[in-house]
Amino acid sequence: MKKLSVVLVTSALLLAVAGTTYATPEEDQATLKGLFMKKFKDVEESAYGDGAYVFREDAYEQFKEIEADFPPYEDQITEGEEMWNTAFANGKTYKDCLGEVDTVRAQYPKYDEENDTILTLEGQINACRTENGEKPLKWKKGPMASLSGYIADQAEGQKIDVKIPNEKAEEWYEKGKNFFYAKRGQLNMSCADCHVAYAGNRIRAEILSPAFGQVTHFPTYRAKWGQLGTLHRRYGGCNQQVRAKDFKAQSDEFKALEYFHTAMSNGLEWTGPAFRK
Repeated sequence: MKKLSVVLVTSALLLAVAGTTYATPEEDQATLKGLFMKKFKDVEESAYGDGAYVFREDAYEQFKEIEADFPPYEDQITEGEEMWNTAFANGKTYKDCLGEVDTVRAQYPKYDEENDTILTLEGQINACRTENGEKPLKWKKGPMASLSGYIADQAEGQKIDVKIPNEKAEEWYEKGKNFFYAKRGQLNMSCADCHVAYAGNRIRAEILSPAFGQVTHFPTYRAKWGQLGTLHRRYGGCNQQVRAKDFKAQSDEFKALEYFHTAMSNGLEWTGPAFRK
């Protein structure tokens, strides 16, 4: 009976967040965060950046040991640092486009009013390359994940603060919100089904992670991947798992989703890169 009541309460709150009545981004986040704080009373707000590990004490301790003693992504962080410090053929560097490395991660995603689009970290990395006569990197892994991983590492401790500055930006935010709550694929599931309604529950051998704090640690080193991968790589994997139509990394759909998804973690610290099972 207790489990049933929790499911009913969670479902009601989920409907409140996804409801048709207009709510500001701040109200959306307050509702979402409040859901998790009520459901998992023993979890500190600041811990949500550590994902599903916060729901299992034994796994949480193992995660902390891995992060402290032998993070498996260290070589890629070194590779990313070398990339950042290596000049392009024209003599310019990423710093000339993006600014000081410790200021970059926290800027994105953000709304670009001039072009009515969402700018992402990986998108700006490739924009910098093409502006300087270099070939763009592949979006999901490899050198792109190494460089964005190094940039993320330099922002550790800075807080997420996504801005929704005007009505056009709100349209992108709402597009991402609709994507997050819309059911799709042969399994007829939404992002919110797994990461809001059933967060903390087990599916096969995995504990479902909470949407609040989910973006903090990307790019992420997943044991399944054996390397760092970007947020849009993970989005694509989730779509495949529910047998839905996939979208390309850096598509408008995934950029809008990243905009909304990140705004839902405003106030938490950037903690990437990080290890995940």
